[in-house]
Amino acid sequence: MRNFIVTIDGKSYSVGVEEVGSDTSSVVSETKTVSSAPVTAPKISAEGEKVLSPFPGIIKNILVADGSQVKKDQPIMVLEAMKMDNEITAPCDGKVTFGAAKGANVETNAVLAVIG
Repeated sequence: MRNFIVTIDGKSYSVGVEEVGSDTSSVVSETKTVSSAPVTAPKISAEGEKVLSPFPGIIKNILVADGSQVKKDQPIMVLEAMKMDNEITAPCDGKVTFGAAKGANVETNAVLAVIG
């Protein structure tokens, strides 16, 4: 089962989707209202070197804790695009602050993190 957050008319819903094969008669859907406020990206400091998304995708995994010290070229997250996992690495040494959470859909040039 894969979980998604879908926003419709300003309301966010948590939706679980399960692949059940070609027999669509057995599909069961479940919807739950999460909040009536639009989903917004976390606010991060603009100070430091920004880590930008090289292409659109889904944040599959965060490999280090928010606020931890990282070294240049250390993998910090995994971005899934076109069913391929791509490691995103730190461009420099410093403290990482994430701007995208696990499971988030991101566009090209979205700020994934700031290293400062």
